[in-house]
Formats: sequence, structure tokens, C-alpha cells
Amino acid sequence: MSTESTAREHKYETLQVEVRDKGVTWVTMNNPPANAIGDRLMDDLDQAADVLAADPAVRVIVITSAHPKNFLAGADLKAMIANAGSYAGSNNGIAQASARMQSLFDKFAKLPKPVIAAINGHALGGGCELAMACDFRIMSAGRIGLTEVSLGLIPGAGGTQRMTRLLGRAQATELIFRAKQLTPEEALAVGLVNRVVAPDQLAAETTAFAEELAQGAIHAMGLAKVAIDAAEGPIETGLKVEAESFARTFTTGEPGEGLMAFFQKRKPQFLK
Repeated sequence: MSTESTAREHKYETLQVEVRDKGVTWVTMNNPPANAIGDRLMDDLDQAADVLAADPAVRVIVITSAHPKNFLAGADLKAMIANAGSYAGSNNGIAQASARMQSLFDKFAKLPKPVIAAINGHALGGGCELAMACDFRIMSAGRIGLTEVSLGLIPGAGGTQRMTRLLGRAQATELIFRAKQLTPEEALAVGLVNRVVAPDQLAAETTAFAEELAQGAIHAMGLAKVAIDAAEGPIETGLKVEAESFARTFTTGEPGEGLMAFFQKRKPQFLK
């Protein structure tokens, strides 16, 4: 089976994956009844991340939901309550469960291609954490936020780290401590989402943006992502990573087209 057919034909229990025009690939989460994070969904997302990363036909990834009200409902609280006894006195087991979700969402954060969250409903707790692991967030409905403190918990799938990096310590601290649920407009105002659109325009607006990215130098974008991530550490480390990533762009074939187009005074055609 070719790598292209892998993305188009790979079957999942809780995901629908569709490669559309220009390599824009929609990953639709469907885990009834509430689209909560569970073992099946995590397993499917884990496999999908590897397939999407390896498939050259996939240029931009859009993550969305089949649920009419929830983008992603977060952890299955009923399962947590049912298993509470087994967690007692086992901090290591709890930490391992947290680390698994962290690792999964980090896979999407580190995909070497643009990743867009098309948020069509509530993204609270884990839903917010997955959305923040994406490069862009376009929201049309519902509320978004890290609400774990209202349950006596804290975000455990990367939320404390990603929100702080996105919004700064002061803003993240207030939103996390107060378990704030933001409307799309409020989320846009603080920088938690990039765009707010009408519900009936979410698919069209996201598609237009994704296709714009897909026609660009996506390999360079993936390498830029590596360098951007390094900006969180010491500048010396970031500069080193940036230089290495800059050098790697010349192995992708994209600079040849980009530079040629510049001198020929035309728009580069990265999408062949």
C-alpha cells in the first residue's frame, strides 16, 4: 500500500479522515455520546498523527468534531470516578495517564505540517488542551477554557504549559485559577483563538485558510515550527535550532522554486 493510500484508506473507530483538495486533510473526531477523551479516541489519534506526518499527500491538517455541541469534551469524568479507588495511593499511575495525554497532544503540536483546530462547539479542559496544541484555532460556537480547577484538579494534558506560552503567565494564571469558560469573542480578545466565524461559515472559512497554507512552502513551515518552539528556551539554543532548521530547508526542494519565482517575478508554485 502506498503512503498516499494509507491516509485515505486507514480506518479508525472514532475518527473520519478525508484528504481533500490541495492536500487539506480533515480529521473529524466522533466518539459518542459526548466526544469525550477515552482510550479508543487516544489510540486512534495517536495512529493518525503518525500516518498524517508520513503521508506526502497530506499538506495541512484540520481537526474538528462530528458532535453538534462539543469539539472535545475532555476526560471521561464518569470513568475517572469509577476508577478513583484504583488511583488511590498510586501517584505514579495518575502521572502516567497524564503523561500519555501530554505525549499525544504534543505529537500534533510537533507535526511537521500546519495543523488547524476548527472548533465547532465546547472545548473545555482536554478539548482546550488539544486545540492549543494546534497551530491555529478557528472557533464558531461553544465555550473554551481550562476548567479543571473547578473540579479540584489542574490541567494535565499540557494546558498549564501551552496556555502560559500562548497568553503569558498573568493571563493564564487568572483563566486557570478561575476556571474561566470563554465565549468565542472573549477567546479572540485574549488571543486564545485566531479567528471567530459564524457556525455556518466554519467549514468554508477553515477550508479557504487551509488551502492558502497548503499552497505555501509547508516543509519550511514545519521547520519554522521547530525553531519557534525553541524560542521558549535560552536564545542561544533557539538561534542554534533556527540555523539548523534554516539549513534543512535547502533539502526540501522548496527554496529552488521560491527563489526562481522571486527572480521571475511570479507567485511560487509549491503545490505541484
